[in-house]
Amino acid sequence: MRTKESRLTKKGVLRTLKDMPETFQTEELIERLILLSKVEAGKADAVAGRTLTMEEMREHIRARWSK
Repeated sequence: MRTKESRLTKKGVLRTLKDMPETFQTEELIERLILLSKVEAGKADAVAGRTLTMEEMREHIRARWSK
């Protein structure tokens, strides 16, 4: 559904980094940044109207998994 890659803001990345513990594994930061990116992409999709109703989503799931 997504037509455009989401972009992170420096402010969001800095907030994520600030919320990290004093010491952490690199992978933990990367996972949080990926999550942040996905959340921002979802918000952008919602604003742009790229969403499905609950019934459309149920039908999509049925079509995909009821084979």
